[in-house]
Amino acid sequence: MNNLLRLREGVAEWMRDDSWQLVRDAADELPTGQLILPLSQWLARSAKATTPREGVWLGPDDEVENLTPWLTNLPLIALDFPSFRDGRAYSQAYLLRTRLGWKGELRAIGDVLRDQLSHMRQCGFDAFAVREDKSAEDALKGLAGMSVLYGRSVIEPRPLFRRR
Repeated sequence: MNNLLRLREGVAEWMRDDSWQLVRDAADELPTGQLILPLSQWLARSAKATTPREGVWLGPDDEVENLTPWLTNLPLIALDFPSFRDGRAYSQAYLLRTRLGWKGELRAIGDVLRDQLSHMRQCGFDAFAVREDKSAEDALKGLAGMSVLYGRSVIEPRPLFRRR
């Protein structure tokens, strides 16, 4: 994932070297290193380990509540956007940040494009694996987003009229 953008203290930066490897298919033999596993494979491995070392990625149909017992020890959660038109990961991110209190890295993967980044940020994402065929430098501009947001979000829970 060399098109990874990450927010650090509110500032976006291009992470040219990312140690995490996304495993899309449940394989018999996994690569070595830091892995981001599909939920079903992650759950099977986590049942055997006391502390999860791998990150987990959830598809749009996966329930975020399934991760509740492990949230304090999870190093990374990735949410998949299988298509630009599929926005279920926005809701998953919002639930993880607000209802479940997830504080760790929340990464957007899949069909992640510049136009979505500002909205993803408002829902609680702090890392974005921009599609490989798109420019990460150009995508950084998408994180600048809108200067004023009227509604509530994860990063600003008060609506505009309450901020005056």
